[in-house]
Amino acid sequence: RQGIGEPSVYHAVVVIFLEFFAWGLLTTPMLTVLHQTFPQHTFLMNGLIHGVKGLLSFLSAPLIGALSDVWGRKSFLLLTVFFTCAPIPLMKISPWWYFAVISMSGVFAVTFSVIFAYVADITQEHERSTAYGLVSATFAASLVTSPAIGAYLSQAYGDTLVVVLASGVALLDIGFILLAVPESLPEEMRPVSWGAPISWEQADPFASLRKVGQDSTVLLICITVFLSYLPEAGQYSSFFLYLRQVIGFSSETVAAFIGVVGILSILAQTFVLGILMRSIGNKNTILLGLGFQILQLAWYGFGSQPWMMWAAGAVAAMSSITFPAISAMVSRNTDPDQQGVVQGMITGIRGLCNGLGPALYGFVFYLFHVELNEMAEVETLGKASKPNMANPTDESSIIPGPPFLFGACSVLLSLLVALFIPEHNLALRSGSHKKHSTGAQAHPHSPPAGGSDGKEPLLEDSSV
Repeated sequence: RQGIGEPSVYHAVVVIFLEFFAWGLLTTPMLTVLHQTFPQHTFLMNGLIHGVKGLLSFLSAPLIGALSDVWGRKSFLLLTVFFTCAPIPLMKISPWWYFAVISMSGVFAVTFSVIFAYVADITQEHERSTAYGLVSATFAASLVTSPAIGAYLSQAYGDTLVVVLASGVALLDIGFILLAVPESLPEEMRPVSWGAPISWEQADPFASLRKVGQDSTVLLICITVFLSYLPEAGQYSSFFLYLRQVIGFSSETVAAFIGVVGILSILAQTFVLGILMRSIGNKNTILLGLGFQILQLAWYGFGSQPWMMWAAGAVAAMSSITFPAISAMVSRNTDPDQQGVVQGMITGIRGLCNGLGPALYGFVFYLFHVELNEMAEVETLGKASKPNMANPTDESSIIPGPPFLFGACSVLLSLLVALFIPEHNLALRSGSHKKHSTGAQAHPHSPPAGGSDGKEPLLEDSSV
């Protein structure tokens, strides 16, 4: 077996940590480069760039998930990390090419779907919620220190050193996958070996979404993910820029904010998530996370003072438990040989949100005339006390962050949909069912059994 040791969750968390640590270092330089490259309508252009990336991710996620079920996880981890990190050196070489390659890198920006499938290959059902929480907490951990380090190095030594360091971390991640990460998917779990044909239906993201509708539970979960992640994707793409320009945070304060929220998110996704899953169950944990997200977005929308952002950030940490709980619910009820496909569907929904969310936020900011002036002005004390808006309107003075209120309404709808997700009686599932069932759970790359028309449910016991 290639790699160091047996495949473990720790291999997965190192890959995730290094990839997002590299991007976290660029938080401060990216805000500066973004404004210098697009001085007019910066929020709108930021939304369009992330929008193209997200839509490409949506189109590619099902294919990459299906291919990883056939060819193994390691090669696709290498592919996704390499192309996701490819734009980093271009930040100083050519900003225009940097943003163009960021947009195009969305084709391979689906590392999380491969990582979640990797974890599912090597964990038992009762371990997965904890394992997914650890992966998501690692993502948060990578953002605890890296923006602060990037902001400090940028202030002391300039942006060039930060870009070089981020490029080095990305290369380290690629080397780690090549040399240390073992393959998690055994040969006997694959339908065929290298060179297996992949049908157009498996590569078509819309066919994948249509397949979601064949299982009512998967459909409800996907709608929940779409309505809850749409505002989260928009928020993530523009929030640091919003803190700098509208609220008046300095670069150091933004880095500190990310660090504090990241630490709280780690605690929420490790200790709190495990306690909640055991005490109130999978579904109630999802509902609780959505409730915290509604409160967080409403607070961001009406908040105009720095202390309000800090308070809402603490609530945001608790809302971070939602997606690990959803991923655990999906994986615990999915056949081992369908983990990549099903996680690819969920990631495809998130990819669609990564396209629509930033574009929606950028457009709403544009409609309400919330726009960048000069970044340097934000550093002055006079600007820190009130929102910095071009052509402010009465609406923008009452609602400093209108997109966040749109997001709160979307998450409220998500909460209402999640109420109808059925509780799964996992005790009814036996190991022999997974090993010996033949017609009910056909492999995604095998022809459907006669008479089934390929309409087998993706989730086990979804009618319980």
